[in-house]
Amino acid sequence: MKFSKRLSIAAMLATATALTPLIAQTVSDDAPPKAQLDIPEGQTLFGKNDPNVRRATAQVNGEIITGTDIDHRLALIVAANNNQLPPEEVARFRAQILANLIDETLQIQEAAANEIDVTEGEVNQYFFRVAQQNFNRPANEVEKYLLSIGSSVATLKRQIKGELSWSRLLSRNVRPSANVSDDEVNAIIERIKATKGTTEFRLGEIYLSATPETIEAVSENAKKIIEQLRQGGNFVAYARQFSEASTASVGGDLGWLSLAQLPQSLATAATEMGPNEIRVVESPGGLSILLLIDKRQVATSDPRDSVLSLKQIAINFPAGTKEADVAPLVKQFSEETRNITGCGAADEMAKKLGADVVNRDGIKVRDLPAPLQQVMLDLQVGQSTPPYGSLDDGVRVFVMCGRDAPQEAASESFDEIMSRLEEERVNKRARIYLRDLRRDAVIEYN
Repeated sequence: MKFSKRLSIAAMLATATALTPLIAQTVSDDAPPKAQLDIPEGQTLFGKNDPNVRRATAQVNGEIITGTDIDHRLALIVAANNNQLPPEEVARFRAQILANLIDETLQIQEAAANEIDVTEGEVNQYFFRVAQQNFNRPANEVEKYLLSIGSSVATLKRQIKGELSWSRLLSRNVRPSANVSDDEVNAIIERIKATKGTTEFRLGEIYLSATPETIEAVSENAKKIIEQLRQGGNFVAYARQFSEASTASVGGDLGWLSLAQLPQSLATAATEMGPNEIRVVESPGGLSILLLIDKRQVATSDPRDSVLSLKQIAINFPAGTKEADVAPLVKQFSEETRNITGCGAADEMAKKLGADVVNRDGIKVRDLPAPLQQVMLDLQVGQSTPPYGSLDDGVRVFVMCGRDAPQEAASESFDEIMSRLEEERVNKRARIYLRDLRRDAVIEYN
């Protein structure tokens, strides 16, 4: 379901709800008035306020979106971020959620106008799958969990209905005309062959459009986003919410690109950046917050795809142990493991030191922490890594028991390339379709 800039249900629950570009900003329900009211003391309030009744936040072609709807979606985002959403981000999230709900409403309405019906049974079937995959619990227990975090089953099923409705609408009205010719695919295959061995970059992008009049404000917004990312914010989640590029629905992932496929400003930045580095780059029509995810050689096997068979030897320390008390043992551990001549000798050495041994098979080099990756690539079978760790986590080494070299990298097949191009074409036309729906809609904000 990646036809709009909303995240699929499955991905939303793994990170955060995908959101579309901001349409309008609203004042929160609890915003204080600008002036105090001159009301005498000792007055009586006639009637009873029901906290469960919320005023509408917006009406979309007469259909109401309430503050409760927004609260329930926000609760999913907060839970997905382990309840660590910065307070200063909440207002921005609420505004983006409202925009998302408006788009969702438009999509459901357009599907209904085209006589596309999503039944309650279909929604429930999808919901059961989401419950198992993302909450790892039966559907009947998910309802209790959602209520505990301040959300509801209804809000999740509403989003499921929106995604299914939009997907079917696009399949009927857009996909049949998004044809890709054999010549287009063959041209890409020839380009891949011609660039074999050159460097490709996998980049993440949060694109923020700007004009000369808005560039200063957009730059400040970019700085705030980068600050949150460097404090541990999830790049994928932020891209889904704030990026105005078509890649927002996939968390800003641009995929693997050669320098020739990038605007010059982004290409220059990519060659200068290190792994996981983030920087702001001027790009056509605005600013790009760029993340270097990875890089590789085109159509060439990557040593980091080697599959390792390892033996982990670890020494753990009791709570409260002081460094000086274990220094002799750590020194002996380092000397003994340095002299290991193979995995067969590791068990005996571990027993001598009272260490624990665990076999680790099927480990890809690229899945290891970055500092260990190059160490592993330089090791010969039978050698061990230097000791690493801490008093709290213990000290450990890995012994290389075996390494299977990666197979020659396989390029995308003809059908895979055609499918990717068709998907890109559908996504582009879907954005235009949704833009036209927004333009023609009667949207009233309260």
